This record gives sequence, C-alpha cells and structure tokens, in this order.
Amino acid sequence: MKIPIQNIYYLLCYAWDKLDEGDIVEVKGIESTELCDLFAKVLISGTSHLLKMGLDRGYLLIGEEISGIKGKIDFSSSLKDNLLKKARAYCLFDELDHNILHNQILKSTLLKLALVDELDDTLRASLYNLLRRLSEINEIHLSQAVFRKVQLNHNNAFYDFLLKICELVIDNLLPTQERGRSKFRNFLEDEKQMSTLFESFVRNFYRLEQKTYKVGREDIHWDISCDDRRDDNRDYRYLLPKMQTDISLESDDKKIIIDTKYYSEALSEHYGVKKIREPNLYQIFAYLKNIEKKSEKDKFSTGILLYPYVNQNLNYRVNIQGHEIVIRTINLYQEWHKIHADLLAIIGLSTPQLST
Repeated sequence: MKIPIQNIYYLLCYAWDKLDEGDIVEVKGIESTELCDLFAKVLISGTSHLLKMGLDRGYLLIGEEISGIKGKIDFSSSLKDNLLKKARAYCLFDELDHNILHNQILKSTLLKLALVDELDDTLRASLYNLLRRLSEINEIHLSQAVFRKVQLNHNNAFYDFLLKICELVIDNLLPTQERGRSKFRNFLEDEKQMSTLFESFVRNFYRLEQKTYKVGREDIHWDISCDDRRDDNRDYRYLLPKMQTDISLESDDKKIIIDTKYYSEALSEHYGVKKIREPNLYQIFAYLKNIEKKSEKDKFSTGILLYPYVNQNLNYRVNIQGHEIVIRTINLYQEWHKIHADLLAIIGLSTPQLST
C-alpha cells in the first residue's frame, strides 16, 4: 500500500491530535519516499524551533564540594573527606539545567537517526549540525520505559509532538551488521500498527473537521434479558466479549457507527470470488442490533466499514433488518484536500466546516 510521505505526516498529526504543532513543519513537496527522511526533516525543524525559542530547563540535583553552604550539606561526604575543617562542605542543591530527560531523548534520537543507512546525506549533515549545538546534553539509552518517564506541562507541550516522533523512530530501527548502524523498518507494512494509526486518524479527523456530530468511542452492552441464566442461577453475561466502537458519530436525530479496518486487501477471496470479510460485517451488525433499544435514532442507526483504498474502490450500501450498512474505501494516496473532502462525504457532509 503506497501512501505519500506528506500524507503519512498528516495521518500522524491527526492521530496524535497535534495539528497545531505539526503546522510548524512544512512537508509539502518532499520528493523522498523514505520514512526516515520524513522523520529527520520533522525532528530537524522541530529541534531548530526549540533552539530558537530556548531549550526547556529543569531542576537537577547537583552534588558539589564548595566553600560555604548552598542547599543541603551532605554530612557523610563532608566528614569523610574532612572538608569542614577546611571551611568547605559537600552540598546538595537544585540547579536549573538543560540536561533533562526530554532533551536527552531528543538528542539520542537525532544521533540514532543520523546512523540510519538509507538517510539522505543532506539531512544527515543537518542532524550532525544540530547535535553539535546540543553538546551539553547527555546521550542516553532509549527504551519504552524511558519514554514513559517523561513529564511535560503546558509550557513545554511542543516536546510531546517531537517525542512521539522520537518514539516512532526508535520503535522502527533495525540493527545492521555494521556496529552502530541501523535500517528503518517500513511500519506501513505492519497491519497492526497501521490499524491503530488509521483508527485514531479517522476518529480525530471527524472530531476536528465537522460540527454536525459529536464524536467518540462507545461501549455497547449486549441486549440480553436477565432471565438468560443457567440452572445455577448465576449471571453469565460477564463471559460475553466487550463491545466498543472505533468511532461513534451522534447528532440530535442520527447515529453513525464507523468501524475502521486496515488490510492490504479490503476484500477476502473464497474460491476465486471476492467478498466482504464476514467477521467485519458481523461485528458492525452486532453493534447496530445491540443499541436499538437505546433511542429512536439508535433503532435505525447506520454502520460504516471503512478501509484504505488498495486496488479497488468500494462503495456499497446494503440494508439489513432496518440498518443501512455502508462499505467504503478512502484513497490515502490522493492529495490531502481530496482525502479531506472524501471523508466528509462518507458521512454525508459535502462542505468542509472547518479549515485545515
């Protein structure tokens, strides 16, 4: 499945709800097809922006031998070295410093990215130029646990966007035989990873780009009676799987449930005949049937199965037991303004209500 570099960037910005931060980086006109080039460009632009505005600082606990007293005296160290008789002391104190965790993650990712084999040489040179400007920041070993330790606030919120890029880069680096070098894994071929991204993108797109519907996820309870028990009089409903929609759109008089699916082929093939994937259809139908009693609009709710376009455009509508079920594809290869218009058209909105 081919998706232009700039469209991948927009997918990420929507999925992470980072449109404002994403606007700082200009990705139109990127000729490269390498994901590592895209992320290098984003991190170069973002880090340059941070350096221009001033890198974030935080308080670090410093231990130092000084004359006089600053902060708290470490008596154990001071007595051990007989410092007090010399009118000196080993003191512990907090000091504002740039060498904090989120700056360390940023620098360490830039260094890792600079060592990716397929990276454009011009971008590699730009990365090394940035690294020289970050000489006071320590390099650290990066892991999922390190990213989980980051604590940000409103004043340094822009870091969150860059750190998401950093984490995506680190998650997709593969070591090569040459020590220290890496290759970048094409995560677009990872259906599980892309399914999560595609779902978040579509949900946040509808949340941000229209006002007709309220947008969210919805827990759906199985429509079974309390008499559906076994002889031991125990309620076994807890054994039923949880139902939660990918995306629920709700207005005063209409409900739409969207189930996003990301496959290399939207249709399955059985004895040479292509058909809608049965589990997908059963799933969306189960959602629609089990919310019928909530309200009048739920009784006649619409379901949409949404796939990325691969080799065939799908636009089918069927009515099953009073519910319209729509099977659609969205072409992620086309220009972004067309993707924008098509997504709105899928839910019956022909005019963008908010500009992007």
